[in-house]
Amino acid sequence: MTTEFHVDAATGRISNGRFVESCNQDDRPAGCEPQLVVLHSISLPPGEFGGPDIEHLFTNCLDWDAHPYFAEIRGLEVSAHALVRRDGELVQFVPLTQRAWHAGESCFRGRQRCNDFSIGIELEGEDETPYDARQYATLTRLLRAIMHVYPAISAREIAAHSDIAPGRKTDPGPAFDWLRLYDGLGLQDGKTRNA
Repeated sequence: MTTEFHVDAATGRISNGRFVESCNQDDRPAGCEPQLVVLHSISLPPGEFGGPDIEHLFTNCLDWDAHPYFAEIRGLEVSAHALVRRDGELVQFVPLTQRAWHAGESCFRGRQRCNDFSIGIELEGEDETPYDARQYATLTRLLRAIMHVYPAISAREIAAHSDIAPGRKTDPGPAFDWLRLYDGLGLQDGKTRNA
């Protein structure tokens, strides 16, 4: 049986996911509701999947000395609203009503500061590694739940991190199958990605 997700509009919490709160969040600007979903990819250490390091990074508990790569990101304070693991597990870190720190310097259709009005979803992966079928299934169900609560978000408002920070970011990369996502959402037309 497939687990469906539901978003509580008042709390921003997603049902049927695991909640691990990140302190790397703050209030959205007054009157600003989510109008964009930004898809990212992450693996920690790079190219390794399944460990606890992503959760540790988003909760400021990462052991900076545990891997040589971590010296490059030492002290980084970031988060995302949700993470979709390789096995399809959904982990939520920030309520959708709050601002997560995922986009950095960014612009979508001439609008700066995408963190203010976006929902950040991380996929456990890397640019060149195909994503797992279970991730597409979870992501599709999650996006449907988000779109139900935030009708301003449609397929045209689902962007790659590389779309909103071109030249600075490349994720989720060429391995991400946008057409598979559209098919999962039941879209007949493609996605127009305008940064």
